[in-house]
Amino acid sequence: MPHPDITDEGELSPTSPLEETDTEIIPDPDVGPAEVPGVAGNPVRWYDADRTEPYTRIEPFATQVDTSVDFVFKPVTLTTLTIAMAALAYVAITNDVVEEGRDKKRIGVYAAVASFLLFSMVQFRDGPFIRPHPAFWRIVLGINLIYEMLLVFLLFQDLGSARGMMTVIDPNLGIPLQERSYADNCEFSPKVIWDAIDIFCLAHALGWFGKALILRDYWFCWILSIAFELAEYSLQHQLANFAECWWDHWILDVLVCNWLGTYIGMKTCAYLNVKGYTWRGLRQTREARGLRSRTKRVFKQFSPSDFTTFKWEGTASLTHYVAVVLLLAMFLAAELTPFYLKTLLWLEPEHPLVITRLAGIFIFALPAVRELYQYINDPRMAIRMGQHAWLLFATILTEVLLVFKWGRGVFNEPFPTHVKWSLAIGGVTILVYPTIKFGPKIARRYLRRHVKDRRAKE
Repeated sequence: MPHPDITDEGELSPTSPLEETDTEIIPDPDVGPAEVPGVAGNPVRWYDADRTEPYTRIEPFATQVDTSVDFVFKPVTLTTLTIAMAALAYVAITNDVVEEGRDKKRIGVYAAVASFLLFSMVQFRDGPFIRPHPAFWRIVLGINLIYEMLLVFLLFQDLGSARGMMTVIDPNLGIPLQERSYADNCEFSPKVIWDAIDIFCLAHALGWFGKALILRDYWFCWILSIAFELAEYSLQHQLANFAECWWDHWILDVLVCNWLGTYIGMKTCAYLNVKGYTWRGLRQTREARGLRSRTKRVFKQFSPSDFTTFKWEGTASLTHYVAVVLLLAMFLAAELTPFYLKTLLWLEPEHPLVITRLAGIFIFALPAVRELYQYINDPRMAIRMGQHAWLLFATILTEVLLVFKWGRGVFNEPFPTHVKWSLAIGGVTILVYPTIKFGPKIARRYLRRHVKDRRAKE
């Protein structure tokens, strides 16, 4: 008599009870071997990040750990926590460090910022760069986040309160400033041109050197350079600082300072792109035995491990076009907002706060634009925008909100008619071009897909 739990084909019934030995069945030959968790066959250790998520599979996002200097890439999170808490306890409790009558609020703010940056260094995700160390770029992300939180805090303050807060940082602030115009004498003569050359010409060149390192594209830099000069023409009725002579706009700025900075920056990009690297550790090369060789190798740690040439191709597709236009708008906003903020907060152009902000945006933009480029050109791998890019966009937009909020009642002069017409024509051109360039192709693709779906249903 056959067993009641066995079918005619000799298999167990789905409702038959199972013993422990029944679970040890022969594996299905059609099913491949079980996936072993890890990266490239190496098991993920307890202190590693989850490197199986799609974001971290983006080259070179945390997929290749730079082991040129082994000892600086070993995780020491518990050691770092122990040292940090010991230092914090010593500074907070020892009387000879925090004496009565000293500015404990300032020291408390410094300690809070340092603690947050320490957490950022240890626990934030890696970004696109691994040189000089991924922890450095995690700290950069933490600084950007602190700056964004300060901007959000200021967004809920009135302009008078914000100016008063600036005096806490520098007691010499809080005094109204007279805006300088550069269009008082526009005679085109060698003497007048020579008198117009100042330290800001060097600042222009350095700024465009940095932009070339960020964007890595001649055409993008040239378009941005011309667009900024046109923006100065459009906004000089609000800020006297934007009023310049025609030769100051197009000769000193565009053809001399901007071109020189862009040229040197692109030459630097070309050098980094073709330079051959041998990234060997201090113990992995026979030549690095002397002190001089070891010191030279340590300095090489601050050069990039690889270098990606950017090809934005703004007319290749609608996605590329929209991304390039948005990036151009973000760069223009990042260039214009410091002029408005320093005017509203009564800051001199050479004040350390202004210089620190410019340097900070440059550092923030290096990994941010790299992440954005990866997000646009490899959407199958970069399924979400990188953290540096997301936070930098939020920072720039918050600065724009501050200018709009505090500028009400300060910049009351309306736009001239010719500026309105120019902006309208420019906006229409930006919208019409992609409609003509990409509209028919997108429409044909949609119709083919619609016809294919309809036939499939029939």
